[in-house]
Amino acid sequence: MSALIVTGTDTGIGKTIFSAGLVQALSATYWKPVQSGLEEETDSQIVARLSGRPALPEGYLLQLPASPHLSAEAEGVEIDPDTLPLPAVDGVLVAEGAGGLMVPLNRKVLYLDLFARWGAPVILCARTQLGTINHTLLSLKALRDAGCPVVGVAFIGDAEPEVEQTICQFGQAAHLGRLPVLGELTSDALAVAFQASIRLDLIREALS
Repeated sequence: MSALIVTGTDTGIGKTIFSAGLVQALSATYWKPVQSGLEEETDSQIVARLSGRPALPEGYLLQLPASPHLSAEAEGVEIDPDTLPLPAVDGVLVAEGAGGLMVPLNRKVLYLDLFARWGAPVILCARTQLGTINHTLLSLKALRDAGCPVVGVAFIGDAEPEVEQTICQFGQAAHLGRLPVLGELTSDALAVAFQASIRLDLIREALS
């Protein structure tokens, strides 16, 4: 089994849509260890719908749309990272975190700690809006300080070439492409945009 971790600099930046495109492009299996918030379509349901690929059951399904540790505490549960090893699948597994790297799973463990434990290559998704240089460089530093192998940065949003170049230069990270915001978010539209925009060659290289 080969595995990739998809994380982001923040919540709501589009990393689930990126994950769907990646799962579709690699004919992979998707896994979301912890889902916080069940009022709308879950991330697993979104990825399965857009990619047409399998999504494994979440390790924890929590009602409250909040940080995982707060969602768990609201239900009288504590998330135990020992119950969240990377699942074995045929082919490639894409595991997506929640929010950013410093999101707590419980009162002692961050998502970053879980990623470091897994040791799989990490793709960092970053928006192209104002503030992204600081957030992305801090995230890259945190990943490297924790010993996580970084595949590169995938940008999401409108083109900002100078900003993107600055991040990759200072962060010493590969530019994995930029996924534009799609006016029509369908499986076909995502597949076309992903193939045209994302450096799948570099991502596949990280799996070899």
